[in-house]
Amino acid sequence: MRVLIADDQELIRAGFRMILEAQPDITVVAEVADGAAALDAARRLRPDVCLLDVRMPGMDGLEVTRRLAGPDVADPIAVVVVTMFDVDEYVNVALQHGARGFLLKDCGPALLVEAVRAAVRGDVLVAPQVTVRLLRHFRRTSAARPAVPVDALTEREVDVARAVARGRTNHEIAADLFVAVSTVKTHLAAAQAKLGVRNRVEVASWAWRAGLVDEE
Repeated sequence: MRVLIADDQELIRAGFRMILEAQPDITVVAEVADGAAALDAARRLRPDVCLLDVRMPGMDGLEVTRRLAGPDVADPIAVVVVTMFDVDEYVNVALQHGARGFLLKDCGPALLVEAVRAAVRGDVLVAPQVTVRLLRHFRRTSAARPAVPVDALTEREVDVARAVARGRTNHEIAADLFVAVSTVKTHLAAAQAKLGVRNRVEVASWAWRAGLVDEE
């Protein structure tokens, strides 16, 4: 998997490169420090995933996302937005512009790698704490009930879906349920197939609408 990193902080770029290139299947093909350079390099190199900061000189990461992955782009490139600012407006705009991920810079190495791999698969991964807040808002503002009933899933699949809706990562769910991470992934994939959804964000949305998660 070929990745482009765009961030105006050299230390952030170096850290992301170190994390990603520690994986045998990921290569960083470019590092850039501003939005215009990110747009140019992405169009020229066609990486599998672009990691974009929001606040960069010249053109911000949200505009770069729109130009690379927006609904009007004929041949989009996968984008994961990574920022230190936990702002709902950024999340909404990034996803509307076609981003396949939204992470905070303190997300940790495992989640960063998981987001890149999810983007390559065509999935969407949003920082767990952001996901929970957005889905709580969705539950308050939508009366729609899920099309698939809870009893269509096994007890363990429901446990995993509930944990995803609470913002837990696969590793955290595995620890909570005393199972292997691979087992969590199997249950999650089975739940996605039964629900007819593509990613964990949609699983979480279903769980909130099904009433599996209590407000805290």
